[in-house]
Amino acid sequence: MSNNQAKAEDAVNKSANKAHDTIDKVADAAKQASDNLGKKGQDLKATEEKWMSTATDYVKNNPLKSVGIAVASGYLLSRLFSDRS
Repeated sequence: MSNNQAKAEDAVNKSANKAHDTIDKVADAAKQASDNLGKKGQDLKATEEKWMSTATDYVKNNPLKSVGIAVASGYLLSRLFSDRS
């Protein structure tokens, strides 16, 4: 093997090693991001369940007030989004 071939092979090996290192770093970053998103998703689900429980309890304890709030909200939303051509 000539000196030029050995240099070329060495350069290719170094480049391949750097590429593998870069791919490993990207894969690690993607896994960390995925893990973080999974954790955030679980946190959001727990918050949603807590809010639904709180809202359900409120409606059970205050049925007439809840209906009044729903009617008023529906009226305000219909006025807000009505077509006024």
